[in-house]
Amino acid sequence: MKPHYQFPQIKMHCSGLALLLSAALTSAIALLPSQVQTATAQTPQTSAQPNRPLYIRGKVQEYNSKTQVATVRGDVELVYPARGIQATAAQAQYFTRERQIILSGNVYVLQEGRNSIKAETVTYLIDEGRFVATPKQGRQVESIYIVNDSNNPTTAPAPATPPLKKSN
Repeated sequence: MKPHYQFPQIKMHCSGLALLLSAALTSAIALLPSQVQTATAQTPQTSAQPNRPLYIRGKVQEYNSKTQVATVRGDVELVYPARGIQATAAQAQYFTRERQIILSGNVYVLQEGRNSIKAETVTYLIDEGRFVATPKQGRQVESIYIVNDSNNPTTAPAPATPPLKKSN
């Protein structure tokens, strides 16, 4: 057992170490760059529809003030709550003047929590509310649409689909 007179010194060393460690950790956290950043873009305000936020997160972001194009790369997440759109991609570009968003690289779009698109590239035309999807060469685009059949009370089976004819 240590002599009684050494306990205060041990407590001082421990509290000093704790204070030093706390300060070093706080400084390190403050100096680290954030891995995920958020860019907010808004559409021009009209009397019928006020500005609505568009959130884009990714590892790297650039904005060219001359072309008015924002480019986000690396684990991109896009959320456009006003349109019920969520998406992931390798890259996103928001073209302010053209009012379009181009997502590229393993794109997955989910709209209103139901309908989805998987493609290599998806262009969203904001003013038209329209998606244009293109696949990788030699592949296909996959879309899933949830169809509400409750408006059609008939229980008759759907008609048979004729076989596809290959075009030359």
